[in-house]
Amino acid sequence: MIQKYLPVLVLVCCALFSIESSAAGVVKKSSSGICHNEQSSYYSRTKNYTPYQTLEACVASGGRLPKGSITPKVSNGNSSSEIVGSVYKRSYFGSGWDDADHDCQNSRMEALIAQSVGQVHFKTSKQCQVRSGKWISPFTGAVIYDASTIDIDHVVPLKWAWLHGANTWSDAKRLAFANDGANLLSVEASLNRSKGAKGIIDWLPPSNQCQYIARFLRVMKTYKLTVSDAELEQMNSIKGSYCS
Repeated sequence: MIQKYLPVLVLVCCALFSIESSAAGVVKKSSSGICHNEQSSYYSRTKNYTPYQTLEACVASGGRLPKGSITPKVSNGNSSSEIVGSVYKRSYFGSGWDDADHDCQNSRMEALIAQSVGQVHFKTSKQCQVRSGKWISPFTGAVIYDASTIDIDHVVPLKWAWLHGANTWSDAKRLAFANDGANLLSVEASLNRSKGAKGIIDWLPPSNQCQYIARFLRVMKTYKLTVSDAELEQMNSIKGSYCS
């Protein structure tokens, strides 16, 4: 009797082994957007996931690696960008402020011009650099006239973005993000520097917190930056506290 069903049992066992092997080899993208391969300590605990054949494919889909992991080589369509390690460098977002339209006014100057509520005065007749104007700080409501005392704040800091998905972007996308007027605010230098690379969980301005939170979340959503479930819960709680 056993010999009669032996071929069937062999086929079933082989099929089950094939399924287990296939499942074990996949890279798991969790619901929070983190890519886990078999070396990840969270691999076996990740039950709800989207499977990918490789770590590179998972990251290229918008996923991110667990903290401390090595960033794989990722194809971005037009070029291939390989960054060794996961340590942030400002140079990954371009070398300073960009002048995309080549009109001699870089994105810092364009932000100052756009956000001044009074007449802007330039250093020279070429009108490349702003000397003075009238800015109302969105962080405090203070009025600022001297452009040299102003820092241009990245609402979503570059390092924060790097740690939440920008490490997988192309160089061109990171450059565009660093110079996007929607992510730039003219503020007091001291406050911008005290903020550093903190997100809304760790830092809020003294005034206009709700507007700042809304702008941060809008930029984050526009660029599809990813956060963990715990971070998202904290962000929603903060939004509820200041924007109720």
